[in-house]
Amino acid sequence: MVRLNFGGMMKVLVGMSGGIDSSVAAYLLKQQGHEVTGVTMTIWNKRAHLARPLGSTSCFAPDKSEDIKAIKRICEKIGIEHHVLELSDQFEEVVLANFKDEYMDGRTPNPCVWCNAKIKFGAMVDYAKESGLVFDKFATGHYARITEENGRYAITRAVDLKKDQSYFLYRLSQAQLAATLFPLGSMTKEEARTIDMAQGFHKVYQEESQDFYDGDYTDLLEVENKRGNIVTQDGKILGTHDGIWHYTIGQRKGLGIAAERPLYVLQLDAQKNEVVVGYVEETLQSTVTADDVVWSSKPSLDGEVEVQAKIRSTGYPTEARAHRNDDGTITAVFSDSVKAATVGQSLVLYEGERILAGGIIKEAF
Repeated sequence: MVRLNFGGMMKVLVGMSGGIDSSVAAYLLKQQGHEVTGVTMTIWNKRAHLARPLGSTSCFAPDKSEDIKAIKRICEKIGIEHHVLELSDQFEEVVLANFKDEYMDGRTPNPCVWCNAKIKFGAMVDYAKESGLVFDKFATGHYARITEENGRYAITRAVDLKKDQSYFLYRLSQAQLAATLFPLGSMTKEEARTIDMAQGFHKVYQEESQDFYDGDYTDLLEVENKRGNIVTQDGKILGTHDGIWHYTIGQRKGLGIAAERPLYVLQLDAQKNEVVVGYVEETLQSTVTADDVVWSSKPSLDGEVEVQAKIRSTGYPTEARAHRNDDGTITAVFSDSVKAATVGQSLVLYEGERILAGGIIKEAF
């Protein structure tokens, strides 16, 4: 049995998605003697006209009635209450509005990062309190840890580095971190899966949700296809596209252009409605700057420091030197070039295992 140590008995609200991780998190907290309550948010009602793709396991999908029934069965097995909170208005106004604004401006957002800070650990927790639920801490099944030093909290990488989700959580505020638990942060995925199987929460080798949305982004953006040109950096027209939102920086497949070497998406120009492409060496950058910064282990930064930095959720951090600019942005200069840093995604800086700061990428070169 994995031992947790979160102090004395508390009232803990656990965000339940229906997957293995949140189920095991709730079970472990209950086993530790805490008074646990499960909560699930519904966020689809504003999109009832869209069909659910066959076999969809995405977190944003219609008709979650069967999922909620399954979650309630798991909560009954654990011996805890379960509540459903309707948050589609908040999700629409905060996450999807940002999603649309960013894509239409030629940027590529990460809705999971935004949702964690603004909805899961924000609006849902606030709404739960307003609904009369009483709890000391909020917990989820994320693979990450929270450390505290000199009264300041920091998101810290999980023990299971292959499953580490700290990148998605860097925008959590100090107040949010102080009130949050991550029971799986010191466990491996296989340990969690073993507990899940032993308790019979899910079928063996249960598929896990990976994507934000399985359908066509055009439906979410509520726009019609808009024909434009696919061009090189010097303006040569190579083909056409049906909307810049169909592409992401660094994309190689699906361009529909014959060339002597593989082409990659370099830029999405919203003003000109152009997709700019080039060869692999044109995707390489050494300097990335981010704004809308959230500080984690430190409240700010004086001078330049050595860090490990990530420009996307996948892969491991890369060595870099970082500094805070006079306008509040942060810049990382990488020791080795990185590939296809994407405007709208996040630059997250680590000092060792702890997140120092993170922000939204505004430029890379």
